[in-house]
Amino acid sequence: MKDLAVRLAALDADAGAAVRVIAYFDSLAEAGAGLQSIVRGAAVLAGCPARLDDTARRVHIRVLPDGVTSPSPSAPDDRWPSHDAGSATLRLERSGAAGPVDAMVLERAAGAARTVLDRTRGRAPAADETALVELVVDDDAPADARLRAARHLGLPADAPAFVLVLHSGGVRVKAAPTDPGAHQGGGEAVPQRPGGTPPERAGVGLAVSVLELPVSCRAARVALRFSAAGTDEDPGERVVHFSALGALAALAAVPEPGSVPDVRVLEHAAAGAPWLLPTLHAVATTISLRAAAGRLRLHHSTLQDRVAHAEHLLGWSVRDPHGLLRTQLALTLRRLHHNPPAY
Repeated sequence: MKDLAVRLAALDADAGAAVRVIAYFDSLAEAGAGLQSIVRGAAVLAGCPARLDDTARRVHIRVLPDGVTSPSPSAPDDRWPSHDAGSATLRLERSGAAGPVDAMVLERAAGAARTVLDRTRGRAPAADETALVELVVDDDAPADARLRAARHLGLPADAPAFVLVLHSGGVRVKAAPTDPGAHQGGGEAVPQRPGGTPPERAGVGLAVSVLELPVSCRAARVALRFSAAGTDEDPGERVVHFSALGALAALAAVPEPGSVPDVRVLEHAAAGAPWLLPTLHAVATTISLRAAAGRLRLHHSTLQDRVAHAEHLLGWSVRDPHGLLRTQLALTLRRLHHNPPAY
């Protein structure tokens, strides 16, 4: 830390940027981010393509500055700024010496990458369950390494499994139910809390083959964005299955859901009416106002008054089919706005 402080002092105007770099990669490490997320962070922060190459471990990851993964088009250039990450090398694809912020990006990203590589791709089989899970959901890991990790986790290579991503950052891999009539995975795997309190928020991925678990993991992360705290301030389901989202999953691709006009109107109205969000959620997810009143434990006439007030605040009806759909979309986009995608 003393050496780091000295370098920060020498950065002058770049000191703030360097602190943000440190905080960014520290947060990735705390969240148990994989190699692709680390390289993506380096590319986005440096504003140029970044690549991690480890020939011995057959790891080659390249990410463009917009965060999109791209294959390596050519051999690395010796003139590019680089930093060793154990047996791997992290590079920024631009010529010339690394500036102070680039140097900090390389150092922190390489250190994070080395930790992940040593934990998930060491010469001996990983004994830590967290490391095994990281490996089995990593697209960039060799297939034989993922199959070996799956065996250590007790997952048969020829049976379906699914990924569960917790709001706290944890990732779990579970065997899918063998009963074709059972709900596709998830509910029984979500950690239950003592005293009858609700389970931890989670997203449940698709049931897939072991080698397709990275796909299930991405689906689980999308599903997690649709989950809610289940409170008046954030009403909604705490556990969301990707398979149940259907076409709604496409809404996760909306780049800035908070900028949608209906979401802005909803946020403004809810700020002055604490009852608004739970009321709209109940109306949008039940078959009738009477059923919604029962869920909210309100008299039917009280709910009717609330709905009329809500319509006045929003500027549209929430009772006709078009207005109800508009309300459902606004609530969903608001939830996505408050649960941005994590790298």
